[in-house]
Amino acid sequence: MGIVFSFSFFNVQEVVHANKDDGSGKTVYVIPIEREVERGLEAFLKRTTNEAMESGADHIIFEIDTPGGRVDSAGQIGTILQDLKVPTTSFIINEALSAGSYIALNTDKIYFVPHATMGASGVINGDGTAADEKAQSAWKKRMAAAAESKGRDPIYAEAMADSSIDLPEYGAPEGSFLTLGPTDALEVGYAEGIVNDRVELLHQLGLDNATIIETNPTLAEEVARFLTNPIVYSILLSVASLGLIVELYSPGFGIPGIMGLTALLLFFYGHIVAGLAGMEAIILLLLGIALIVAELFVPGGILGILGIGAILVSLFMSGYDIGQMSISVGIAFLVAVIASIILLRRIGMDKGVFRHIILKDSTSTELGYVSYSNRLELVDKEGIAVTSLRPSGIADIEDERVDVVSDGSFIDKGSQIKVVKVEGVRVVVREKNNY
Repeated sequence: MGIVFSFSFFNVQEVVHANKDDGSGKTVYVIPIEREVERGLEAFLKRTTNEAMESGADHIIFEIDTPGGRVDSAGQIGTILQDLKVPTTSFIINEALSAGSYIALNTDKIYFVPHATMGASGVINGDGTAADEKAQSAWKKRMAAAAESKGRDPIYAEAMADSSIDLPEYGAPEGSFLTLGPTDALEVGYAEGIVNDRVELLHQLGLDNATIIETNPTLAEEVARFLTNPIVYSILLSVASLGLIVELYSPGFGIPGIMGLTALLLFFYGHIVAGLAGMEAIILLLLGIALIVAELFVPGGILGILGIGAILVSLFMSGYDIGQMSISVGIAFLVAVIASIILLRRIGMDKGVFRHIILKDSTSTELGYVSYSNRLELVDKEGIAVTSLRPSGIADIEDERVDVVSDGSFIDKGSQIKVVKVEGVRVVVREKNNY
């Protein structure tokens, strides 16, 4: 009883204890960690681990197959795992690279399948370049802390994140990030065993007869994981701006407007499901749209500016990474500007919503309008200077007071005058005695 011995049943390499409990009456939750590490995955893990704890789970197994992803999301996931009050196991069924290795280090035990790998955890920017020294140092410390928290030697976690650490015996000479295979992981204490499948894993954990509850992302969570990808939501915002700009130049409300609104709704739907956007962001979005619509009927421009500001604030409130959101909004703005210039040159502003807010009527002569009172009928008419003309003044011509100007000479008040010509609004007169 309690004697330690070497056990190789089912080709498993591990040191175990005799008379292990078979897990009868226990509940094990199996939670997949697949594809890229991002906020959608974080929301999924938060839901499923809460569900496991509320259901009284005795053990949680995370089946990991991820190439990595966002460092900030991995940090949040690590916090979730550290706060769990039940035993946790990472089962690496293919790879746990980059952020995936950090997640694995935050669980109590790690198991590999024979071909699995773990490591290569250097911090890379969105453009593929290495992150700055400050970010690299912080991530290296975080990796080491995760390893130490579970009793593992931190040097190997640091080597996964720091290529300057020289570990040639594990295939990671200076200049390379450490990646551990199953055998090396066992040797350095980063794995408790190598198993072929979940059945063997459960046996090694003493949970052969435990009740297994498998969890999977809901359709909404799958959609949210896709929509919260930075590349995807950058495209959504660009489509939204393009659709709404085109709609301004289109008669009625049609496909461009529907396309733009749909893209905007998808953006917020994904971020709401992922737990990034709250009701305050939605309220600001609706308020912004209402203010922009009001601007079409109320002159001044203030409402439009406030509306655009409200929409931008709602977008930034929904984004986890302000820098990435700034890039996405900038791209969408650039798309909108280019589309506006092209449509303005090709279509003009006499269609779409602009036809309701831009005055197109002109007071042309052909339509019966003139820009001044044309008094050609006064030519050769005679009258009396009501005031002295120096050279302008007022004359009484056929019982009508008319603003007149003399042809150059001074004309006394009361003198007889005659209209010699009309030049636009100028009625030119001459003293009658000068003929």
